[in-house]
Amino acid sequence: MRNSIDRTPPGLDEVASVVERLAVLLSAGVPPAAAWGYVAEVDSRSQVNVRDVVGALNAGVGIGDAILRSVPADASGLGDRFRRGRGTRPSSRGADASAWQGLAAAWIVATDAGAPLAPSLRELSASLRMLAQTRQDAETALSGPVATARLVVVLPIVGIFFGMALGFDSLGVLVTTVPGFMCLASGSTLLWIARRWNRKLVGAASVTNLTPGLSLDLLAIAVSGGASIDRARLAVSRALTRSGLSAAVADGDMKDAEAVLSLSERAGVPAGTLLRSEAQRLRRQARGIAERKASTLAVTLMLPLGLCVLPAFMLLGVAPLMITILSSTIGGY
Repeated sequence: MRNSIDRTPPGLDEVASVVERLAVLLSAGVPPAAAWGYVAEVDSRSQVNVRDVVGALNAGVGIGDAILRSVPADASGLGDRFRRGRGTRPSSRGADASAWQGLAAAWIVATDAGAPLAPSLRELSASLRMLAQTRQDAETALSGPVATARLVVVLPIVGIFFGMALGFDSLGVLVTTVPGFMCLASGSTLLWIARRWNRKLVGAASVTNLTPGLSLDLLAIAVSGGASIDRARLAVSRALTRSGLSAAVADGDMKDAEAVLSLSERAGVPAGTLLRSEAQRLRRQARGIAERKASTLAVTLMLPLGLCVLPAFMLLGVAPLMITILSSTIGGY
């Protein structure tokens, strides 16, 4: 029975480590299937996925499809599609499925184009590590604003208990009096709006393109095997479709790829280095965009705070105190 460590979803760094180990083994002359078997013996957070690949290889499945079988079932439907009839559970739900799909696409392209696998995997490993750093930087930058958003939403509820701690029946006023019930309904609606608004703002600031520069990396792999430009385009298109990444690759990436290929053809220079350089530029650009979004989020979160949370605090925390004081004052006469 697999332990809890096996069920831990792997991150991009762990997937990059697997790819790097495979590159080292392949460069040493180890056959691909045997290389996967050796990597499966290493204790890592990606072990579940690697074991799934090895199991598929032992069943006679090709390496590209075997990698796709390790993709979590909730990622683009690929896991369900390749597991149909197997009856097994997802290998690591919520994992970085795009990394495994990218690895499958790279393997398929290298095989179709006759490119050397070891150098291709080394380049892919470096790309995955850069993507991992980009995502980590974005999550770190977002952690502060997200924590603030979660904290301020509960302030009105804290206000209710604070009033009760002072000896006021704030909760009773809110549920037993007409003015209190109106405050409760209005304050709850504002809190609901603030929560939805915060989620929308955080979602807009999150990283959406998980594979910047992937199409350029795949094209670089294809041309490194000596394939013509047209054949490289066709191999990459087939690999992206087969791995379920066609929709994930941004249109801008494909335009950049075509611009680089056109430059290579006009200048008569190898396209591989130009493609990899452009892919790195796209990843640096993605990191900059993520950082700017996180910085902007810290400011935009003030809008739901000022327009929804603070009024809700007044309605739920302060208004019951005022109603109680007015009621006792009027009742005293």
